[in-house]
Amino acid sequence: MEFVRLLLLFFHFVGLAVLIGGFLAQLPAVREGRARPATAMLHGALTQVVTGVALVGVAQGALDKEVDNAKIGVKLLVALIILVLILVGRRRPLSTPVFMTIGALALVNVGVAVFWT
Repeated sequence: MEFVRLLLLFFHFVGLAVLIGGFLAQLPAVREGRARPATAMLHGALTQVVTGVALVGVAQGALDKEVDNAKIGVKLLVALIILVLILVGRRRPLSTPVFMTIGALALVNVGVAVFWT
């Protein structure tokens, strides 16, 4: 089961890379006033949410590890806010501050994962 956890963690990191990479790729369009989240950002955010929930399930269920539910709750809330902002931005252009919030929240989620012990 440890292999499954590591595989999920791998795809969780890939989702993060796709989300932040898609965000960075859209920055030139933001300067031109066309702030729309890329499809890659949507896929990265969805991957983050799905693999994150699966990681918690595997850790608590199969591996019988304790997880910090407060930390997981914060990370899930931030990921869902990112996902909602991306979905809204795919329907209509976002203002520059709202678009930049997506990238900032993605980095906040990394910070929570790394520094919250």
